[in-house]
Amino acid sequence: MDQGGRLLILSDEQVQSITAAHELLAPLENFWRKRLEQFRRLHFPFLSSSAAAAPAQWQSSSWSSLSALAKLSPHDRAEYLVTAWLIYLSRITGEKEPQLGWKPAWDGLQAGSKLLEALVASVVPMDVCIELTHGFEEVRKTVAAELAQLRAHASFTRDLIARCPTLRSVEVLRSRQPWPIGIAITSESGSVADDLTTSHKASQALCGNLLTFQIRGPDGSFRWHFDAARLAPKQIARITQHLQTLLRGAMDDAGQAVGQIDILPIDERRYLLEDLNGTATLASYERYIHELFEAQVHKAPEALAVVHGKGRLSYGELNARANCLAHHLIELGVKPDQPVAICLERSLAMVVGVLAILKAGGAYLPLDPAYPSARLRQIVDDAKPKLLLCDVAGRTALGAEAMAGVTVVDLGMATPAWAQRSPSNPDPGTLGLTSRHLAYVIYTSGSTGVPKGVQMSHGALVNSLAKISTSKLRTLQLATLNFDVSCQEMFICWKDGGVLVLLREETRRRFSDLLGFLERKEIERLFLPFVALNHLAEVWSAQRVQLPSLRELYTAGERLQATPLLKAFFGAHPNARLINQYGSTEISVISEHHLAADPSCWPEMPHVGRPIANTRVYLLDGRGAPVPFGAVGELYIGGAGVARGYLNRPELTAERFIASPFVEGDRLYR
Repeated sequence: MDQGGRLLILSDEQVQSITAAHELLAPLENFWRKRLEQFRRLHFPFLSSSAAAAPAQWQSSSWSSLSALAKLSPHDRAEYLVTAWLIYLSRITGEKEPQLGWKPAWDGLQAGSKLLEALVASVVPMDVCIELTHGFEEVRKTVAAELAQLRAHASFTRDLIARCPTLRSVEVLRSRQPWPIGIAITSESGSVADDLTTSHKASQALCGNLLTFQIRGPDGSFRWHFDAARLAPKQIARITQHLQTLLRGAMDDAGQAVGQIDILPIDERRYLLEDLNGTATLASYERYIHELFEAQVHKAPEALAVVHGKGRLSYGELNARANCLAHHLIELGVKPDQPVAICLERSLAMVVGVLAILKAGGAYLPLDPAYPSARLRQIVDDAKPKLLLCDVAGRTALGAEAMAGVTVVDLGMATPAWAQRSPSNPDPGTLGLTSRHLAYVIYTSGSTGVPKGVQMSHGALVNSLAKISTSKLRTLQLATLNFDVSCQEMFICWKDGGVLVLLREETRRRFSDLLGFLERKEIERLFLPFVALNHLAEVWSAQRVQLPSLRELYTAGERLQATPLLKAFFGAHPNARLINQYGSTEISVISEHHLAADPSCWPEMPHVGRPIANTRVYLLDGRGAPVPFGAVGELYIGGAGVARGYLNRPELTAERFIASPFVEGDRLYR
């Protein structure tokens, strides 16, 4: 009652009804109190993007029935439908114990007393544990036991919420429909055409604030009441198809585990597994990553390749230096797949060292001299490299203990011994090098456990760059070598003849200085994770440094949010495009999305685009089956960009990199 409102004057008959209701429900309160204390909201997938702002638009679907259930009694039909719906919800949400709203069929409410409807809860919690490893009949028995409990305990008086201290603070329980999803079994035969807008009886069935599954007891037909502002009618039709497919599977083989029953119609399964993954192209990834660089050496050897301070090298000069060092490494015994450690400050020598290791057939193993010595020793102890390329900073960071037993090649020498080696490209055929051999071993940060050495092949890296940008741009080399994006920065630049620009570590760390550097060096392409990108926009908003040269800004590694700061930054730089990528150390880049030129139309959470060439993406449930489009699932990545595995971690590699059940010979990263 509103504050200041008048108390109702009740008739003797109303008082008797209320008293009778309290006497009936009071012994049941302990059951409902315990259940309400376990209140849970089911997070339903398939919602439209306008869910938050739009007012409710209630619609009712037409009635449906299943011929497969025709031979069952009306009571059994209802139980089969409720069981199938709960199994479906458990599978698409990943919730083992979904809690739903239940419409109690209590005689006191059926009498139509407006007063009792106001005092007694018209929706109560249904709580069932769905074991997806059990057969349909076993699950149905569990559901039947819950239905019996619900009938036996009827409902509770609404003031129970206010009277119980443990419930009083759960504000949502004060609403008439606290649960998004509801189930109602009604006894009226009703009309085929009645819906929420034309029938009071239909509106009485509503018990979910998003979606209600209504079953008509006399004939076992069913329909949906849904908020069309959040659930599209076509999605309701798909859910009906899924439910029918599940029930047919259960009727055909009631003994199989309910988690294994197909819920996808054949055409939707084909769409998810094949149509969305139709990314195969003729572009060959059977190449070496350094071949992309060498192609530009052949095309324009005099063109500028890399700049660091006052130092600069053309493509021809950089190639010659890297080749001399590569031949020296080959003489020192470097073989394909062999990790070669590299621990240098950012410099021209660092770039030469990376290219030399690749050209010699080795896999570069980056060690950041800014890392603690203990962390560097941990990586060295695990990878056991035989060779180390370093400078003074690298020697200091590693310490004598870590370098013991390792052949050290000092790239800081003024007159290196390898300067007189051949400047010609080493022959990959002579080395036995193929695109399946490793290009690098990069150790993860260890934020989710012990750092792991991810082994990435040449072919995987070439594929990740095949269709990404074809522009000849001045590209900033911002990331340290121990982040895989550094490889992308270098070779996305060199494959099209661009200039790679290196910067000092002090400039890299101070974004106020970085903005000035971007302006002075006329940087055209930049890679930044979202948090750093947003911080750059924040610093820019204070300094207002204009970057007229900026053309491409890539972001990945964290979920992109179109913040006001970002929109303002890109609004002031109309020639720059924001490109959202998705990937990880284990899969490189597997998708990208070019945001619109006008930032005012960006969604708050931009998507990551479609899979790139020769990449397959699956969302699977806990049993490895594809989930319906839009449902909750675990991401599995297949195709050319998947890493070989983790160095010296065969058990973990077998756990995270599995054979694909969908494409023969493919591997999936999970």
